[in-house]
Amino acid sequence: MQKQTIKQPKTNRIGSAAPNARSAALTVLQQVLAEGAYTNIAVNKYLRAHPLADMERRFFTELVYGTVKAAGTLDWYLERCVSRPLGSVAPEILQVLRLSAYQLLFMERIPASAACNEAVKLARSVSHEGSAKFVNGVLRGLLRKLQAGEIALPDPQQDDAGYLAVKYYHPRWLVKRWLGPWGKEGTEALLAFDNSPAPVCLRTNTLVTTRERLLAALQEAGAEAHASSWCEDGIVCDKLPSLSGMLAKMQQDFYVQDESSMLVGRAVNPQPGMRVLDLCSAPGGKATHLAQLMRNQGEIIACDIHEHKLRLIEENARRLGVSCIKTLLNDAGALREEWLGAFDRVLVDAPCSGMGVLRRRAEARWRKQRKDLKLFPPLQLAILNNAARYVKEGGRLVYSTCTIEQAENHYLIEEFLTQNSRWQRVPLAHPLTGETEEELQLLPQRDGVDGFYICVLERRQKA
Repeated sequence: MQKQTIKQPKTNRIGSAAPNARSAALTVLQQVLAEGAYTNIAVNKYLRAHPLADMERRFFTELVYGTVKAAGTLDWYLERCVSRPLGSVAPEILQVLRLSAYQLLFMERIPASAACNEAVKLARSVSHEGSAKFVNGVLRGLLRKLQAGEIALPDPQQDDAGYLAVKYYHPRWLVKRWLGPWGKEGTEALLAFDNSPAPVCLRTNTLVTTRERLLAALQEAGAEAHASSWCEDGIVCDKLPSLSGMLAKMQQDFYVQDESSMLVGRAVNPQPGMRVLDLCSAPGGKATHLAQLMRNQGEIIACDIHEHKLRLIEENARRLGVSCIKTLLNDAGALREEWLGAFDRVLVDAPCSGMGVLRRRAEARWRKQRKDLKLFPPLQLAILNNAARYVKEGGRLVYSTCTIEQAENHYLIEEFLTQNSRWQRVPLAHPLTGETEEELQLLPQRDGVDGFYICVLERRQKA
């Protein structure tokens, strides 16, 4: 079997630091795959507490993100080599198997013998000799079957969804769901996009600098970066020496934010002096963008239902030099009488399934279930209906999500307009073509950026 690479650092060999990287990866994989942690948070937390040399760090991060991203496919291969259900394997041993299978299947530069031998050591370190022998037997069996051609992907002629699911490491139910609207070609392109490395995108803080000056400073510091074609404040970094290092040097100059997400602020189009409500604000990326567009003049009420997330908004606002944001603990679905008709602009960046940003959330594809998708539209509609009450006559309400699920986007807005006759869509210009559209739905497989939906609504004034 020819190995397939998800993402590899530009190194040809892993040196003596590799076992440390593997042990570190195992620790984080247990937190993510067995205990429910978020991959990026767990990785960053580990690295803050256990600084690794550059080669170690790159190997460690590849092992973690690659193993998490391919977890379902790794399990598919392992199931063909383990005589009992994987669910009955001790979690820490299952992570050793996944971590090692990832190296065998997807990392050509790692010798098979090294992957197996290090796996045995890891198993012994977290369990006992019996577990070490079990791991060795499973991995050696996997190698034998691969070399003998005894493991083949599902036949695409008979099980298209199964074939794509294993090949592109997505759950079968999701692949099957996407085949309906996008077809085989579109679905395969979407799956491939989800597996591609995501660049770091920065939004220029125009309160203190310009995109041109920030871009020059980044390039001088060794970054490979270019101006975003989607957002006039955006910069795309294909290579960034150290994000933490850049933040230390240019503390106020930028905010890390995806290109698609940056488009929301321009759609809201707030003016200096306006009163703006951001109902689902944490961690504050869109709220601080709105503050920039308002030149830090006016008032932005930034809300979240969790108090600890309000602190994130406050920290980000403070770092960027934003003073017009006030945070408030608030349930977006509960009515506040004092806010009725009180705001020029209201933003509902709604909680959603996140199906447009799976590229950036390694673990999300395995945690979502088909039944979960039914939970979001009723919640989103309730929040949207409540938010509409807070908008002044002639004011605007912007609804956005980071999903490509039409039940959470187009069809939800249709239902809202059916229930609220005094509201109408406001056309917006496509960021690239300039063509006028009633709503903006970005699709990764078509647009090359994270999936996102934006719709601008306006409350008609009474006759």
